Amino acid sequence: MVKARAFQPVLLCAALAAALAACKPDAGAPGAEAGPAAAPTADTALKDEIESNGRYLIGISYPPGIERYPGLAKVVGDYAHEQRAGLMQAVEALGNDRPSAPYELSLAFEQILDTPQLVAIKAEGSRYTGGAHAEPLVARFVWLRQQERLLSADELIPSAEGWLAVSGYVREQLHTQVSVRADADEMAPEARAEFVRNADKMIDAGTEPDADSFRQFQPVLDAGGKIVALRFVFPPYQVGPYSDGTQSVDVPAAVLRPYLAPEHAGLFGG
Repeated sequence: MVKARAFQPVLLCAALAAALAACKPDAGAPGAEAGPAAAPTADTALKDEIESNGRYLIGISYPPGIERYPGLAKVVGDYAHEQRAGLMQAVEALGNDRPSAPYELSLAFEQILDTPQLVAIKAEGSRYTGGAHAEPLVARFVWLRQQERLLSADELIPSAEGWLAVSGYVREQLHTQVSVRADADEMAPEARAEFVRNADKMIDAGTEPDADSFRQFQPVLDAGGKIVALRFVFPPYQVGPYSDGTQSVDVPAAVLRPYLAPEHAGLFGG
């Protein structure tokens, strides 16, 4: 299991500049330079955004070259615009008031995969509109290059039996992680039992055996560009408290293979 820290508002100029510089495709991804792509158009051109005043701050960065895939660029742009609209709606609700701390939107897109078959983009960030914590923004976009469309979780695994298998595997990994953490903290027996019970409830609620629980995923590839696992990503609050941050579990191809849609099985190795 992979775990990252929860997001906090991060639109200081230096931090944003670093985020913009970091959002570059992985040069080592298999097939990164292979395959034709549609030429960029004015409608799909995405430009990094930095905007600030006394009431709100906005920073959005896009991966260089995403305009090579106009359909994917539109999907990514629509997601960014939706998050921006949510921030501006909260700002407008203030009326003439000024928030005690500026409302913030920080959103960075990064290309994490580019093969002749697939392109994958991850979105990470936060939106702060008051309260104790920023709202974490976590999304993944897996693009079928030849068909020029998104690959969705329910299309990839179309059966209820498949999601039962995925849910069971993910729950086992997350429950084990909770037990390991409780042991490492050397909790008293009663405190340990309560901690594990509460954590297990959140895990089970956030991993119901259906596609809605597993919509955010990214492929994990072998050296030949075949998928050897799917990394399912869970934002804060889905399978743990905010303090646990974003969590993920890699489900091996061997677990997935019996349940894959036939038209997509060729993407997988092993």
